[in-house]
Amino acid sequence: MITGGAACPAALAQGGPGRYHAAMMQDAPQIRRGRKFEQVLEGARGIFLRQGFEGASVDDIARAAGVSKATLYSYFPDKRLLFMEVARAECRRQSDESAALIDSAAPPRVVLTQAARRLIAFMTSDFAQKVFRICVAESDRFPELGREFYNSGPVLVRERLVSYLAQATARGELRIDDLTLAADQFAALCKGALHDQMIFGVTLNCPKSESDRLVAATVDMFLARYGVQP
Repeated sequence: MITGGAACPAALAQGGPGRYHAAMMQDAPQIRRGRKFEQVLEGARGIFLRQGFEGASVDDIARAAGVSKATLYSYFPDKRLLFMEVARAECRRQSDESAALIDSAAPPRVVLTQAARRLIAFMTSDFAQKVFRICVAESDRFPELGREFYNSGPVLVRERLVSYLAQATARGELRIDDLTLAADQFAALCKGALHDQMIFGVTLNCPKSESDRLVAATVDMFLARYGVQP
């Protein structure tokens, strides 16, 4: 658990709030890795998705992971750290898979179509929907949950997309002045109305026909704004 109260007066006396903050960061709980680290993550993933953040108990997570509570605590002394690592690992996996499938030398329509398909598939996945709801539900008490998910998901996607857009612009295939804005616009187009409809339970799944329609419209609109006519 987070400790370090006794160090606070000493840190302040030795150098003010800067050293106080450094002392607190040193005492904050940290993730430790070990032989069963991935096993713990997989068990926690299933429990968080079924029971939410608040409903997930350490006993249930340890049981699902097939480890003792002592082992679980040795890796993750704080449940928030465990949840954030689960979300981060899944977002990183999705991003890495997308990057591996995309040929950065391919023309924009090909790459953007692939990117839109991956974004929409992840956005409409059971994992992304449930993690999004958990982050929103816990945002008042634990705002760092949302920030971590945002930095591990949307920010990582933006960075990968910006990299490609920069290369395509340098080759004269696209005309973009603000790469970050363009990447954000592309992601927003991928959401369409579908994201809100699924979050609010208006629709429970995304038919392939609807996904294909959204992908085509997204790419067409993006290229109408930023594409270079032959």
